[in-house]
Amino acid sequence: MKYDFTSILDRKGMDAIAVDAPGNTVFSPNGPSREGFDLIPMWVADMNFPTVPTVPQAIIQRAQHPAYGYFNPRKEYFDAILRWHKTHHGVTMTPEDITYANGVLGGVVSALNVLCSRGDNVLVHAPTYIGFTHALEDNGYHIVHSSLKLDEEGIWRMDYQDMERKIQENKIHAAILCSPHNPCGRVWERWELEKAMELYKKYDVYVISDEIWSDLILPGYKHIPTQTISEDARMRTVAMYAPSKTFNLAGLVGSYSVIYNTWLRNRVRKEAGLSHYNSQNMLSMYALIGAYQDEGYAWLEELRQVLKTNIEYACDYIRAHFDGVRFCQPQGTYMLFIDCTGWCWKHGKTLDEVLSAAWSVGVAFQDGRPFHGPCHIRINLALPLSRVQEAFKRLDKYVFNP
Repeated sequence: MKYDFTSILDRKGMDAIAVDAPGNTVFSPNGPSREGFDLIPMWVADMNFPTVPTVPQAIIQRAQHPAYGYFNPRKEYFDAILRWHKTHHGVTMTPEDITYANGVLGGVVSALNVLCSRGDNVLVHAPTYIGFTHALEDNGYHIVHSSLKLDEEGIWRMDYQDMERKIQENKIHAAILCSPHNPCGRVWERWELEKAMELYKKYDVYVISDEIWSDLILPGYKHIPTQTISEDARMRTVAMYAPSKTFNLAGLVGSYSVIYNTWLRNRVRKEAGLSHYNSQNMLSMYALIGAYQDEGYAWLEELRQVLKTNIEYACDYIRAHFDGVRFCQPQGTYMLFIDCTGWCWKHGKTLDEVLSAAWSVGVAFQDGRPFHGPCHIRINLALPLSRVQEAFKRLDKYVFNP
């Protein structure tokens, strides 16, 4: 490969909560790892790979000019986004359709503030990204969960009957769709999105579609932008994007929405601007421009192959060695959501004991209960394969088969 996805990146002391936060009582169940076990960060959803070189190059080149005053987004910024979406998703848009947002969650809340009143019910699938839970509850919205269900092949599916019932019973006006889904890793098929959007049209429910993971699709699967399902879907959907998951840029903060409905777009822009905090950072603009260059396209293709290898290794290892642990193999993202119910029942253990045993030997994965997985663990697999292999060897020896 041209790019480095094998070196172990030392992030200690480099402003990364993935490696600096563990060891305190907030993030790790029982404090620091035992002596002799280094930390393997597999919890927070950022990658332990260096980003594509054109990102720091773009930032450094701009930073060398010693003036950082007020600015407007450059034409190159919009051109880069338009080309990226056209190339990867076959979508044509204009600069006017794009609105900057200080993070996807900020964009979600701005859209909800337009579509709902505080105290309204909002439909969200469960398992649920923990960020949605905090963002909605902190802003006075009530979450109505519609649980995904596993089909006979062990694939997470939307429960359309349950969704319709919840919409009717709870007077739902807005729903959040996570596409691809975090933490389950589902890449929704066109027919699934068509059925969901038909339901939302029937009951006049507006949709906020979080598509921040849309670039991280494993070979053999395809992301379908929600707004391409139909003309109605195009006009009732606020779609949120960012280069942060794709290129490991979360710390630079730079998301954007795509809204084709002029009335809705104008209202979301107005709402986002009311606090005067939704202002774009100059260097995050250059980070996006750097990421969406030709080299970024090539880097992403290599990353997808790396993630495919890591996910296949982890899933094959669990099948072979962790009897009673269930999962749906991810089709996108780099998160694996495992269900330990059977293993815990068989061995008389609690999920807390599993988490504590893993963290004690440096395997820092995440409690799945805040994601509405009752006996689940969320595992980040975006790190060098050697680290994934070491993590699963430790889990085998010290946690699941001690």
